Amino acid sequence: MSFPAYDTYISTGDPFLGEVPEHWYGTKLGFLCFKVGSGKTPKGGSETYIDEGVLFIRSQNVYDDGLRLDDVVYISDAVDEEMAISRVEHGDVLLNITGASLGRTCLVPDNIPAANVNQHVCIIRLKDAEQREFVAMAMKAFLVKSQIDACQNGAAREGLNFEQIGQLRLALPPLDEQQAISSFLDVETSKIDGLVSEQRRLIELLKEKRQAVISHAVTKGLNPNAPMKPSGIQWLGDVPQHWEVKPLKYLATFRSGGTPSKTVPTYWHGDVPWASSKDLKTETLADTIDHITQHALDSDAATLVPAGSVLVVVRGMILLHTFPVIQTLTPMAINQDLKALTPAECIHESYLPWLLRGSTNATFGRIDEAAHGTKVLRMEAWTSIQLPVPPVAEQLEIVASVLRRLETLTQLQAEAKRAIDLLQERRTALISAAVTGKIDVREFVYQETA
Repeated sequence: MSFPAYDTYISTGDPFLGEVPEHWYGTKLGFLCFKVGSGKTPKGGSETYIDEGVLFIRSQNVYDDGLRLDDVVYISDAVDEEMAISRVEHGDVLLNITGASLGRTCLVPDNIPAANVNQHVCIIRLKDAEQREFVAMAMKAFLVKSQIDACQNGAAREGLNFEQIGQLRLALPPLDEQQAISSFLDVETSKIDGLVSEQRRLIELLKEKRQAVISHAVTKGLNPNAPMKPSGIQWLGDVPQHWEVKPLKYLATFRSGGTPSKTVPTYWHGDVPWASSKDLKTETLADTIDHITQHALDSDAATLVPAGSVLVVVRGMILLHTFPVIQTLTPMAINQDLKALTPAECIHESYLPWLLRGSTNATFGRIDEAAHGTKVLRMEAWTSIQLPVPPVAEQLEIVASVLRRLETLTQLQAEAKRAIDLLQERRTALISAAVTGKIDVREFVYQETA
């Protein structure tokens, strides 16, 4: 679908705004607001989070396509009262002002219950409520994103301060035209968001298929005609007759990790990989985000686990939704939230990670919530899980078969992710063109709403 341009444009003299339709004008965001501010992390940090109460919005909840509350946390009424200045209101524009999600923004919907924000999320409250939809859309445009990129600060982390936010420039048409543009974008972005949702559902189905492929291979084997026997384990059911069933604690040795003291600078920023849960995003791990020094190892502040070890998370909120199983490609140290498993002789090192991935559902049944709200894997219960053990030669056959079958699923997931990227680029481009006057959508809106 193509859209016409406006008849006449004028120069704003602003390097960011450039030319705008002759009846538009440039302004600064701060002139449109009576509040620009953020919250804070409650005293006690994540230990103050509770199962229900006042929504506590963090940067991971704020996206350009709206609020995502699937992993939202809550604070008590008392904590919310202490942070009354950062309570969220309907129609506020939220903007992430630090970290990797810097610049993501969304409008607070009218149906949201009581909510507050932390220090990484800025509340932008407009003087004129009738402008909020247009301004919220304008904040997603290349025009604003490029300004945010230009004024990032912070030596270790990108960030925006409130003064910089107030200085962000926008192009504004008359109010009735703002509303027409907002209506147009609401219709068109909803269509795009629907297509994105379909691709995301496809990715979830592919993930489920992937898990099913792994689980079936490591619990039933590759031969559909193999004689079977009852395992005596409810979650496992029948297994091939020639397989053994053993507790996990007999299939591997376990090593714990730790964090070298942050008060000793010579322990940090060396060449030794030091793994934490934030590194466990791929199935193999050759390097880590953080590193320690040889001095930390020599001082027994940390120890290495060998290459070929299998890393799992035993403590952390990541266990709420996933159980990552990672194989190390190099020796590395690990923190206290991880365990390193070294396979016993009856388990090939390439097979152990697939066996653990295939028993993920049984593992989730052994995860509890600690007193401070985080998730903890009950080690005694987990290491007692009964797992099927085929002969080593058959283990290698299963690994090769799983890798072949997963290759197609991985390609399909990659294609779906590329489709999402293209749709989101289209979304941003359409918003950018409309809110800067590069296209004239007034006639379109009239036709759609007549």
